[in-house]
Amino acid sequence: MKKQLVIPCLVASSLLFWNCGGKSQAEEEKEEPKNAFEAIQKMAEKAEDMQKNGPVEPVDFRKLKEFLPTEAGGLPRTEASGEKNGAMGFSLSQAEGKYSDANGESTIDIDLLDTGGIGGMAMMGMAAWALAEVDKETARGYEKTTKIDGHKAFEKYNTEDKSGELNVLVGDRFIVNVKGYNVTMDQLKGSLSDIDLKKLKGLE
Repeated sequence: MKKQLVIPCLVASSLLFWNCGGKSQAEEEKEEPKNAFEAIQKMAEKAEDMQKNGPVEPVDFRKLKEFLPTEAGGLPRTEASGEKNGAMGFSLSQAEGKYSDANGESTIDIDLLDTGGIGGMAMMGMAAWALAEVDKETARGYEKTTKIDGHKAFEKYNTEDKSGELNVLVGDRFIVNVKGYNVTMDQLKGSLSDIDLKKLKGLE
């Protein structure tokens, strides 16, 4: 799959921010980044706090596969796969489901990641949007940060080719990515609603 080189790259890039100081969770919730620099700094601060507890063993990818719905946005599942990758003492567990119509014209991909085995710095590098505020709209579509069932999320949609994605950070550990082509945002949101985020957060 596509994640084999992700872990070492993220670990290396994350070290650039390692000397930033930490803040309490209450302070973080009160303060929102005003620009890209502040967003990066907040990402490093939160990741450093998470890193103090160290990486944990990610769940078996077979458990993640159980969260993949048999149908997404009205499209049947055509493939379900999973794997655990490791490098430089870090590990990542992943499950992926592919969904498509009979002609392959409309597709949805659901990607479930347990980043517990790579630690806070690298994990936040995969979900930097969780510490930023984005609200952008153009003639071609939009992108924005939001919350879904209380979880930080990123939403993006292109009205020209009807492509979009939803990314959700669950419990500062699990990342749910839903991407689609030639589908509506309602289909993507419906696909996400078929995943039990509360139960996913409770996995150990």
